[in-house]
Amino acid sequence: MPKNIIRLPNEEFLSFVVSELESFKGKTVTLPLRGRSMRPFLQDGRDKALLIAANNPKVGDAVLAEIWKGKYVLHRIIKIEGDNVTLRGDGNLSNEYCKLKDVKANVIGFYRKGRNKLDSTNGWKWKAYSWLWMRLYPIRRYLLFLLHPHIPQRFKRK
Repeated sequence: MPKNIIRLPNEEFLSFVVSELESFKGKTVTLPLRGRSMRPFLQDGRDKALLIAANNPKVGDAVLAEIWKGKYVLHRIIKIEGDNVTLRGDGNLSNEYCKLKDVKANVIGFYRKGRNKLDSTNGWKWKAYSWLWMRLYPIRRYLLFLLHPHIPQRFKRK
């Protein structure tokens, strides 16, 4: 591993990112993505999200939210009722919940597949994908299995 890389637990790292975003309004942070919850279009270790401090989050937005003390997720908002927010990762079948005050950052774009060009969440491609993927929820489990079968390595044929 290169000497200039420091690894931190998510709780510590993301708390720092959130404090920086809140301290310097208008500042952006590029966050390497970890986990499988935003599959099939965003991949662990490959893609990055460009974040800005939360500002009037809406249904359909991808956000960084603290769902309990120190536990952050980057998911899409699927419902807001008063102060209650329902979140779901594009690759998840179940929901997670937080309060509106716990939505810490909005995603303004993604760097995908090693590209340096930002796929903006305001662009037609993201909006079309979001509209379609949110409506495919009832059959999402089948689509996810077809796109990313979860067969343990030991059961695959050699």
